Amino acid sequence: MADSQRLAGTAYVAVNGQSYSIVGQGTYQVSGSSREPLNGQDGFHGYSETQRPGKISWQGRDGSATKIAALNDTSNATVTLALANGKTIIARNATRMGEPLAVNSEDATFEVEFISPDVTEN
Repeated sequence: MADSQRLAGTAYVAVNGQSYSIVGQGTYQVSGSSREPLNGQDGFHGYSETQRPGKISWQGRDGSATKIAALNDTSNATVTLALANGKTIIARNATRMGEPLAVNSEDATFEVEFISPDVTEN
């Protein structure tokens, strides 16, 4: 039986079934829409709505089996983030974003972000 009081503290991440060490700072945003007000001189007229991708990001650790170049090249991937509260976040057709990953040699950490039009929480 899951501990209903545990909300945070552990997380597991995988890209296309390959597990990666997660140091921390795992974050997610489910896909959805962004709304902006449409105001006129006479007041509020309504709003515009645009679709926004979701994302999963984390701070990882560069172990001997970690292939940074492979992470850099990742697109059209399934990324899963399993959280201590029992939720599993899934990004389908995800692509790594930003500059190529930079690894800090002092503690072997890197930061990575994936975006996807389809990020859900289960």
